[in-house]
Amino acid sequence: MSKKETVASAFLRGLRYQEYEVRSAAEAMPEEKYGYRPAEGKFGNEKPEFEPAQVRTFAQQVKHVACANFAFAAELDGHTPPAACDKDGPSPAKTKRELLIYLRDSFVATRKSLGAMDAKNMFDPIEGPYAGPNTRLGLATVIVWHNADHYGQMALYLRENNIVPPASLPNPPELRDRY
Repeated sequence: MSKKETVASAFLRGLRYQEYEVRSAAEAMPEEKYGYRPAEGKFGNEKPEFEPAQVRTFAQQVKHVACANFAFAAELDGHTPPAACDKDGPSPAKTKRELLIYLRDSFVATRKSLGAMDAKNMFDPIEGPYAGPNTRLGLATVIVWHNADHYGQMALYLRENNIVPPASLPNPPELRDRY
């Protein structure tokens, strides 16, 4: 770490780790397994505000993470975030290729928005339906946490299908940027 470390560079470093884990997991799952759901997924004793009452498919995990990343970026930038990220959001992406592009682009947007955070604005208030009310710094923490949370779920989906998450390999592959 250098003396030029900033609030933004610290969070961007953490986000890069999460981006690798999430995107490499999405790349590793075969397209025919994108509909995989680890269990029947009907849990009648869950709190109703924790929708959906069904466990997400792998494709829904990818789409949710991408939509949430776009939502968090919009909130950081003071824009209206996409609606209903907890229920697949507005993107029409469905195929593995479409979802990988949507996911990749969501990290681009998030990095750009996080990159604008500095010591002067990190405590500015942020409003929004996904992590507000909050501050820029608080929302940055939520972004890294949210990606880590869903990566943990995605890693289990991979392992249940006998696929080692790429981040766990001795020589992890590089991310592809073209799909």
